[in-house]
Amino acid sequence: MSTSNGNNKTRTEPTLNAPPLLNRVKFDNVREAPYVAPEQPPLRLTPWLLLLAFILLGVAIYQESRNHFYQSTFWHWLAGHLSYEVVPGPAEQIRYAQAGPFDQRFGYSKLPEWLERLQKTGFHISQQSQFSDSLLRYSDYGFYPPYNEKSQAGLIINGCKQELMYQAQAPAMQFATLQEMAPILVKSLLFVEDRTLLTPEHPRANPVLNLPRLGAAVWSQLQRAAGIPAAAAGGSTLATQLEKYRHSPQGLTSDVADKFRQLVSASVRAYQAGVDTQQARQRIVLDYINTVPLAATASYGEVHGMGEGLYAWFGANPAKVNQLLRLGGPYTDAQGLALKQVMALIIAQRRPSYYLLQGRADLEQLSNRYLNLMQQQGIVPAELVTKAIQQKLSFNGQAAPAALPGTDFKATTMVRSRLSQLLNQSLYQLDRLDLSSQTTIHNQLQRDISQHLHKLNNFSGAEQAGLFADRLLSPGQQSKVRYSFTLYQSTDNGNKVRVQTDNTDQPFDMNDSSKLELGSTAKLRVLVSYLQIVAELHRLYAEESAETLRFLELAPQDNLTSWAVSYLSEYPGVSLDTMLQAALQRQYSANPKESFYTGGGLHTFSNFRKEEDRLNPTIAEALQQSVNLPFVRLLQDMVNYSIYHGENSSYQLLADDDNPRREQYLRRFADREGTTFLRRFWQKYKDSNAEQRLQLYIASSRQTPERLAVAYLYINPNSTLAQFSELMQQQFGSSGKDSWPKLYDKYQPDAFNLPDRAYLSRSHPLELWLLAYLQQTPDASLQSAIADSSAKRQEVYQWLFKTRFRSARDNRIRNMLEIEAFWDLHQRWQRLGYPFDYLVPSLATALGSSGDRPAALAELIGIIINNGKRVPTIRIDKLAFATDTPYQTHFERPLPQAQQVLDPEVAAAVRTVLQQVATDGTARRLQPAYANSQLAIGGKTGTGDNRLVQLNARGQHVSSKALNRTATFAFYLGYQHFGVLTAYVPDADAEQFRFTSALPLQVMNSMAPLLVPYLTEGGWCN
Repeated sequence: MSTSNGNNKTRTEPTLNAPPLLNRVKFDNVREAPYVAPEQPPLRLTPWLLLLAFILLGVAIYQESRNHFYQSTFWHWLAGHLSYEVVPGPAEQIRYAQAGPFDQRFGYSKLPEWLERLQKTGFHISQQSQFSDSLLRYSDYGFYPPYNEKSQAGLIINGCKQELMYQAQAPAMQFATLQEMAPILVKSLLFVEDRTLLTPEHPRANPVLNLPRLGAAVWSQLQRAAGIPAAAAGGSTLATQLEKYRHSPQGLTSDVADKFRQLVSASVRAYQAGVDTQQARQRIVLDYINTVPLAATASYGEVHGMGEGLYAWFGANPAKVNQLLRLGGPYTDAQGLALKQVMALIIAQRRPSYYLLQGRADLEQLSNRYLNLMQQQGIVPAELVTKAIQQKLSFNGQAAPAALPGTDFKATTMVRSRLSQLLNQSLYQLDRLDLSSQTTIHNQLQRDISQHLHKLNNFSGAEQAGLFADRLLSPGQQSKVRYSFTLYQSTDNGNKVRVQTDNTDQPFDMNDSSKLELGSTAKLRVLVSYLQIVAELHRLYAEESAETLRFLELAPQDNLTSWAVSYLSEYPGVSLDTMLQAALQRQYSANPKESFYTGGGLHTFSNFRKEEDRLNPTIAEALQQSVNLPFVRLLQDMVNYSIYHGENSSYQLLADDDNPRREQYLRRFADREGTTFLRRFWQKYKDSNAEQRLQLYIASSRQTPERLAVAYLYINPNSTLAQFSELMQQQFGSSGKDSWPKLYDKYQPDAFNLPDRAYLSRSHPLELWLLAYLQQTPDASLQSAIADSSAKRQEVYQWLFKTRFRSARDNRIRNMLEIEAFWDLHQRWQRLGYPFDYLVPSLATALGSSGDRPAALAELIGIIINNGKRVPTIRIDKLAFATDTPYQTHFERPLPQAQQVLDPEVAAAVRTVLQQVATDGTARRLQPAYANSQLAIGGKTGTGDNRLVQLNARGQHVSSKALNRTATFAFYLGYQHFGVLTAYVPDADAEQFRFTSALPLQVMNSMAPLLVPYLTEGGWCN
């Protein structure tokens, strides 16, 4: 419904079903939305802030590049935390140097290896550097520990009283200070390498970073990485070059990480002493000039530093070159050449192996170019440059000068040789180690004795010493005799060598490296072994009753056991001392008319003097007067003791033909004994090649052409007649050469089996088998030899019982058992210091035919005066590696573990007999000179006449040739000092000499004025 009003407006009334009104009513009093201002564009401050930051950073870098305040503070702070200290014993925290050339040359990188080697040889660490925690972490990151590195080191040897005996220095030629060098030398180096290094305006300057140079190097690397041709520019400063050629592997920068290690290590090192680096920078220049590597020459070796470079490459004296460069004008050709040589070395360090060897023309051109540049810069006067360019480089290098020889050549050679063996280094390498050693040598006494022995080669010296007499020397012979003398002192730390010298100027040490026939000194070894056997028998039977001893079953050939049982039965409960004295009073005939079956044949022996033939001396008397035949017979008894003594002796097992279990015994015996002897023969030959093995076999026994033919053709079955004849010619000369083809045909490989060949050659069959086995399989091991010899071992021993004739079988048994007995005797001797791997299986060993060594004889004397205890022989007391470095390690010898190798009663008995030799026996000549010393004196003399004897096929004497002649006196002077003196004439000259052991005794008398004050006044080492 709609209505109208007065205004003629139609009004619509609402109805119930009307649609909703779509237009809202608006009221004038409704509040409107608040006003929002339009957005303004943002204010862009970030670029300005970044620009400001870059400006500030640039200013900071510029300022830091000028005053180096922050980096100097940081590096010095870091260096202050990288410390180490020397602590007693081995360090718990230490990192050894790696493979840098400097660390290798001075030995720092090899310390872990040497530590293990030295501990095995009786040394222990007495003190060592220990890293702080910070230094340990720093080293683990690969950086090089900061310390004041040595530019020069070398082997130092001090005597027992700390006197200098020897000193090597490497590099050998250096400038002591920077001020000592000619300014032009330093300016030339800095012009080429780092022109601002010594600028005094910036005391905190970091010598490691040269930003323009580093930037140029980086830019050239970027260009080359992008394929743009660009010259390679080096960014290394002198400081980083030092780190590189000292500590980086092979002296090269391998990658970015290696360069980073160099930069950090060099920075820490530069600021170690303080934030002011002026002194550090001067040291960098000095170290570089003194140590820069400059390749190597054949005559000089490695060349390090300008000084060595001038000498090794140009033959110039560094001091003279330096003096020439200090002089002013007018300039000479010599000054020009000096400057040219210096400039050439400065340039050559970039590629030393090229410029100093193949590229010498390029080196000449570069040197001239740099000299011109230096003239243009006003660094070098034009006149001097002109003179320098006119000179041509002449490579006329010199050999390395000898190291400081010290006071005695023989002593220093001995110590250096010992150190070389201990560290497995050559003498050249040894002299370049940062190593100080203390030897046991008494320097003054060593020097006095050496001078005295040298005087004996002069007529006046020999005459004054009383050496011209019967059984000594004739005038004119004195210059051909070599004397070797060694004196030891027995201490709680071992037997220390106080003197070791001879009168030769050769490095060979006759006392400690030779094998000589020393004659009757072997009787001392026989006597000691004899008394050992007596002591063994005393231990075995002394507590048995007389009734028990009466029923012992003894072999009739075992004279020693028979005597011991008889003596103990007669004197029950007797002490070992008493029994030993009784053993020394046993008598043996000196009759030379008996023949002895030994060494595979019949032999006769003679005494030195005919009047001795009728004697029947006691063993003590025979030793005093050095009578031969009693000791031959005594050794025969000892061999029989080894063969026949005991229920399990070899003889019992092999001789019991009626034993129903003989085969079982034989197999067990063959396996056990065969393996034992195979091991011994292996030890004898294991380190030798085929030729050395053959020569060692030939020297081990008396050879005839027939014996050698039998053995050689078994060992070398494929040898030709020419090879066979050549060997026989070498061994026997031309005598009997017509029979050699017959011998060659007679002893072909299929003619005889192994046991027969062993019998014919007077050898042990297993020795022949092993030699043939090694000839066929030179790389075989001991285990394979034992396994492959199983059947041969059975064959060797069973064959002894398959011979029809008992006498032939007995001869074979005797040969084999004698060889085995001498192996047993050899083991006894080795426990007392015998130095060689075998004894000649002959009774002639009692007279010295097996050879000996003077030092080994002296060691036996030391055991005797030390109550039967064997202690180490010491020549080097202390070792100090890398002193004043983070790798400092000192070694000393602890108190040794003494080994009781002789009964004290045996040692006392032998001392008594040796004292009788000096008072009433062959060494009585010694008494007058030492009568006032109040020292107990004893010893044993010996004379050796070593000859090459030629025999024919029947073993008959054909000719002999003198190889050398020796006379020896092994002695003790008081109960603290002992030693040995040997006179020796080598080669064919020995034929003209007839001296005896009286010669070393007379030399000992002549040395009494030198020895007695030392022995009696206590002028010993600390």
